[in-house]
Amino acid sequence: MKHLIPALALASLLPAALAAETFSADVWADNWFEMRIDGVQVAEDSVPITTERSFNAESFTFEAERPFVIGLVAMDFKENDTGLEYIGTNRQQMGDGGVIVQIRDAAGTTVAVSDSGWQCQVIHTAPLDKSCEDEANPVAGEGGCGFETSKEPDGWDAAGFDASDWPQASVYTEGQVDPKMGYDEITWAEDAELIWGPDLEQSNTVLCRLTVE
Repeated sequence: MKHLIPALALASLLPAALAAETFSADVWADNWFEMRIDGVQVAEDSVPITTERSFNAESFTFEAERPFVIGLVAMDFKENDTGLEYIGTNRQQMGDGGVIVQIRDAAGTTVAVSDSGWQCQVIHTAPLDKSCEDEANPVAGEGGCGFETSKEPDGWDAAGFDASDWPQASVYTEGQVDPKMGYDEITWAEDAELIWGPDLEQSNTVLCRLTVE
């Protein structure tokens, strides 16, 4: 005799499939970002970080089951470990970063925005002394052009990672970041804020995470 499994009972065996939702995301970054959900990449900035003045916004969708962890890699352009750009020209300077994020569910309800509730760990800081910006021949690791760098911690962008010692994201105003080229094409939620590491100029690569319940 064949035993038929009622539809409701069968559905209960597939909770993950039924609980998955479609979310839409908007991200603007200076200069580049990659977004991961529970450790899996769902988007990457379409403009290479090596592109001069690579300011742009990206809009995309992804599927996830709540709760999920947003892992955001954000990078400002630098020519090398001095942290400088336009080296050897009259425009030689430290770059400055900034990123803003908003995520909505299928109903259009905002479920996450970038703000001080995120945790952001800096894994590349340079130059350690801002006087490096004015050196005629800046060399990474010499004089004021020291730098600090570290690898991405294993599993930092997934559930179960202990980020209790990670600092909260630093929040900046539009005046401080001066967002452009794509930023104004997005209608940002009122509580979405521009975030970065503790210094817009010296924090060159930041890892930011948030758990969406």
